[in-house]
Amino acid sequence: MANRSIRLLTLCAFLAILGFFLLTEHRAHLFGALPYVFLLACPLFHLLLHARHGGHGSEPEQGRKQAHSQDDTGGRLHG
Repeated sequence: MANRSIRLLTLCAFLAILGFFLLTEHRAHLFGALPYVFLLACPLFHLLLHARHGGHGSEPEQGRKQAHSQDDTGGRLHG
């Protein structure tokens, strides 16, 4: 068990050092690509988030009935 925890600790330390040098040495490259990452993320979020509510043009049935009843009365509700 002690051998496994030493390996895990060594791996975490190595990854922390690697991440530090990656950020400090390549900061200009990373920040230069940042606007493109945001632009590429927009369509991805659009596709992923629209899947939750059914995409474009999907309305619940009650919302459709309510919209049709308002159209028939000129925007006034039945009373």
